[in-house]
Amino acid sequence: MAVPKRRTSKTRKNKRRASAYTLKRSNYVECPNCHEPMLAHRVCPNCGYYKGEAILDVE
Repeated sequence: MAVPKRRTSKTRKNKRRASAYTLKRSNYVECPNCHEPMLAHRVCPNCGYYKGEAILDVE
């Protein structure tokens, strides 16, 4: 069985783990009703529609 010859240092371990901490960009799509950018699979904050139905009363 393969065994490490040296212990993995804290710095090397943390550098490897830090690659998962990056920020992800939000996935914006165009609203089919008002053509404003909105988050996917959510009610449009501009017009209040979701999947062709009025969900929120937006002024």
